[in-house]
Amino acid sequence: MADKYILRITAGPGYDPADHVEVPVNKPEPVVITGDLADIELNVRVQDYKGLPRGSPTTSPYFDTEPHATNQDQYSICFRFTPKAPKDSGSSGHGDDKADDDGISGLDLQFGNDFDRPIRDRLPPGFGTAMGIVRWWIDPGLDGDAYADKPYLYGPGLSSFNALSIGPGTFDESKGGIWVEEGGDGDVREKAGMPSDAKARMKWALSDDAKKRWVYEYGKTYAVDFFNPYLDFSNFALRLPGFHLPVLKYWDGQGLRMARRSHTLRYVLRNRATGDVYLAVCFTIHLKEDVDEDGNIPEETAPPVPADDHEVKTSADDVD
Repeated sequence: MADKYILRITAGPGYDPADHVEVPVNKPEPVVITGDLADIELNVRVQDYKGLPRGSPTTSPYFDTEPHATNQDQYSICFRFTPKAPKDSGSSGHGDDKADDDGISGLDLQFGNDFDRPIRDRLPPGFGTAMGIVRWWIDPGLDGDAYADKPYLYGPGLSSFNALSIGPGTFDESKGGIWVEEGGDGDVREKAGMPSDAKARMKWALSDDAKKRWVYEYGKTYAVDFFNPYLDFSNFALRLPGFHLPVLKYWDGQGLRMARRSHTLRYVLRNRATGDVYLAVCFTIHLKEDVDEDGNIPEETAPPVPADDHEVKTSADDVD
């Protein structure tokens, strides 16, 4: 069944697809996304990629570099994130006025998946088991409601990001583009009590007290990488320890009905206090018969010119 579909990845500063651009998967040059709330530089890598745009590299040197080679990681969402102070300077957080004035509290910056429509009627057998494995084995900080009208599964960025650097990380074409190693400004980490090791930091961040001590400062750049070996986009399968699920028939909770010829899995960087979205990355599958030889999709135009306050472009300029 998987050979009937093709994957396309787009990204933008919010949910509106009109503000999204197609991501050049596995290419080192990052997509630059500038919105009212944040500046983002984004690389997406997918192992054994067969999707759009046509002619995309099937892999990235990222996957041959440690620790990803040993981990057998299957995909990476890697980005530089520079939050901006809201135009409305009034506090709207959880009562931590200092965090609101200076940046985003570690309690509030979340990363995860959400959906626009219910998926409860399409959840597969064993879903509860899969979620138990994910929370125990991968990210104990995950929280969500798969049975809501608008389902979601979010985790605090501090415990969900596999690698976090205080600063922009590096750009290394031989490693696939933006490269993030745990670390950065050691004084800032030490002041907050944040461990220098990635796994220790993720465990540390499960505590609300720890997250309260951390602020993503406005105007300061942070580099993060989210990756794992569990979601296989080449075969549309979820492979957890002791558990395998072909996800294609459940993608977006709708099944593969002819009435809907595309289905989306969306990753979101958001603020739980305000509901603000800083980045949305959409993994969408399309029927191959709907895509022409140039990679165009009916009833879809080239990425539109965004509104004046949402500049979206592809560039490698000013990359360290």
